[in-house]
Amino acid sequence: MNPVYDKLQRCLKCAREKVNFVPDVALVLGSGLGDYADTMKVEATLDYKDIDGFPVSTAPGHAGRFVFGYVGNTKVVVMQGRVHFYEGYDMSDVVLPIRLMKLLGAKTLFVTNASGGINSDFNAGDLMLITDQISQLVPSPLRGENISELGVRFPDMSHIYNEELRQLAKKCAEKLDIELKEGVYIQMPGPNYESPAEIRMAKAMGADAVGMSTTCEAIAANHMGMDIIGISCVSNLAAGINPTPLTEEEVLEAGRKVAKKFSALVTEIITSIN
Repeated sequence: MNPVYDKLQRCLKCAREKVNFVPDVALVLGSGLGDYADTMKVEATLDYKDIDGFPVSTAPGHAGRFVFGYVGNTKVVVMQGRVHFYEGYDMSDVVLPIRLMKLLGAKTLFVTNASGGINSDFNAGDLMLITDQISQLVPSPLRGENISELGVRFPDMSHIYNEELRQLAKKCAEKLDIELKEGVYIQMPGPNYESPAEIRMAKAMGADAVGMSTTCEAIAANHMGMDIIGISCVSNLAAGINPTPLTEEEVLEAGRKVAKKFSALVTEIITSIN
């Protein structure tokens, strides 16, 4: 058996022995957005450290556990703290949680993150609906032997972010009177923030926001046939656009400031999916 798939199956067996909840939607909470799980009707929690072989999140603002429960009547598994490539994990471990949530039953993946705004029309605190992504600056999670049990060797990436879900998100934002920007998200390796020259490069490539996660997760989810929606919290303006040095405290504080409208929008979208 492929060692990556074997590890995934061991994690699945361990998780199912501890939690029998079957979710429909998988939600990944980005930096500063982890408190959303507190708004749910929680049925069970599972710490990453209690899953055999599971990578543990070490990033600030990431609790490191799965939360199982309901958002309205929708059954959801929340990833309260993701695993990043910059933490030193192999890319197969970075996307292992996404693959695990799919095998646990989730059909839809809702990814969120904190990002630096590249688009000159963006401001700190904006929410951006991800329309497309640029992932060439980090290794593909599909590199190596294909795991045919998960998906095909050469998956199409024409429509990574589901068009119907994007339209739903815009209707939900309009209903709540929340301004929702749209744009392309680019993932950088991290953990260092980008240089002004790298931001100019990203802008030339067509990116509107930059961060250190998400695109690899979306590739893995798309490979497995999940429907994907993504919302990015623009926590700051990127290097060269923002005249002050970037800090992780700024990112977390921005998440706290938009928590109310973020929570309202995520809840409205999830409860409308089914």
